[in-house]
Amino acid sequence: MGVSGSGKTTIAQELGRQLGWEYAEGDEFHPPENVEKVASGHPLTDEDRWPWLEKIAAWIAWHEDLHKNIVITCSALKVVYRDLLRRENPSVFFVHVDVAREVLEKRLSQRRGHYMPASLLDSQLATLQTLTPGEPGRAVPGDAEPEAVVASVVDLLRRDGRLDPEQ
Repeated sequence: MGVSGSGKTTIAQELGRQLGWEYAEGDEFHPPENVEKVASGHPLTDEDRWPWLEKIAAWIAWHEDLHKNIVITCSALKVVYRDLLRRENPSVFFVHVDVAREVLEKRLSQRRGHYMPASLLDSQLATLQTLTPGEPGRAVPGDAEPEAVVASVVDLLRRDGRLDPEQ
């Protein structure tokens, strides 16, 4: 989880590869009208996000029913969004890829081919609610090279008992 430009996709893809877990890009669950809205520079509202989050929660639930470990990216900026994602999915564990604003600005200014414009960074940062003590998850610094961030996530999952010691 985290704001746009935090490295969620890069980290999640590599994490899935290393662990042999299926990976999904949360942005692919957005309906076309959400993508169009963001691409035109307008932030999504809660009403825009609920159907998207419901689709992600259903995808997670399907894998939980199969007892399959997965990794999926999702901004999950608010506690209520994260509550929805884990409502019927007790195995959900959030990893907040936390990145300094200056790094986010630089990454977004250099990113090509993504519909999220850098102009919406302020909106995302204003919406972001960090993980609360009662939520299953932890923040990891995302300013380092992706390999180092992935290693810290693997270590975090191992320490939290979510990975076999040999994984």
